[in-house]
Amino acid sequence: MPTIKDVARTAGVSVSTVFKVLADNDSVIDQLRQQVLAAMEELDFDPGLLAAGHRNQNIDVIGLIVPDITNPFFAQLAKYIEMEAVTRGLSVMLANSHHDADAERTQVRALQDRAVSGVIVVASSDDSQPFDTDLPIVSLDRRYLSHPLVTTDQKDGARRVADHLHSIGHRRIAYIAGPEHMEVARDRRAGFVGRITELSTPGDPIDIVVQHGQFDFDAGEEIGRRFLDKEPALRPTAIATASDQQAIGVLRCARDIGISVPKQLSVAGFDDIELASLVVPRLTTLRQPIEDLASRALDRLLSSQSDQKDFSIRGSLVVRESTAPQTNQLDKSDAA
Repeated sequence: MPTIKDVARTAGVSVSTVFKVLADNDSVIDQLRQQVLAAMEELDFDPGLLAAGHRNQNIDVIGLIVPDITNPFFAQLAKYIEMEAVTRGLSVMLANSHHDADAERTQVRALQDRAVSGVIVVASSDDSQPFDTDLPIVSLDRRYLSHPLVTTDQKDGARRVADHLHSIGHRRIAYIAGPEHMEVARDRRAGFVGRITELSTPGDPIDIVVQHGQFDFDAGEEIGRRFLDKEPALRPTAIATASDQQAIGVLRCARDIGISVPKQLSVAGFDDIELASLVVPRLTTLRQPIEDLASRALDRLLSSQSDQKDFSIRGSLVVRESTAPQTNQLDKSDAA
């Protein structure tokens, strides 16, 4: 039985274009539409009832799968993908994988059954198992199987945070990494720890300690307490994290212990979620270019090119009130 991929190959177009023809989307030029229809006839391809139902809707729909829509970063990402999609005459169907690779695969198949034109996937983990699908898929932020990835340059962003903390005098630093089984967490850790290692010299050494946790508030608070619930001379003067949620958890922990930020401790995050500019003190962080990520992901999903490559965008460091020069902090003997 011929597949949509067979139709696309025979017609010399992208799979996305075939889906658009099935959806009767008027963005497809007549020449390509005729190529697709001719290929369907040649292959005796039956689009079936799902495609017919989609034609009746007269709207192009894409799918978006995120691990958890309650995560502020994913919520913002979904918001900008939907806003960008609307400008292109698209509708977005949202699904949650709940950090479950099996549920994620089920969601992809369910979206394919609904004849969406393609799916953007923010992967739940690196553990997803490959499966056959004709559906155009783009990985966003986190790699999903072998599908092209649109992401922030994670290593570069983490290196910039490391440079910032070093430039303001911190030499006793802790880093809260993300889950070890996730490529995005490994890249951020590699960028941060690698840069600190480069900056540390025999004449000006940097002490660094690393622990892993989830990208959430509770992990930041719990691991932050492990770092901070020590004698002042043994505490880090700065804590960097792999996510803003972790960093905000550290802020909460420091407040509970009675450690002043940034007077006694500097804290830096990663993502620049909306809460980062609302907490007190406002959080220094690496801003992910969410609007650009959304736009590029849609570009890739709707592209007629079949051999798409990964694409990364450089983030920007946002310095706010949660970091300060180490010399402005209390002396070890005075810290409490």
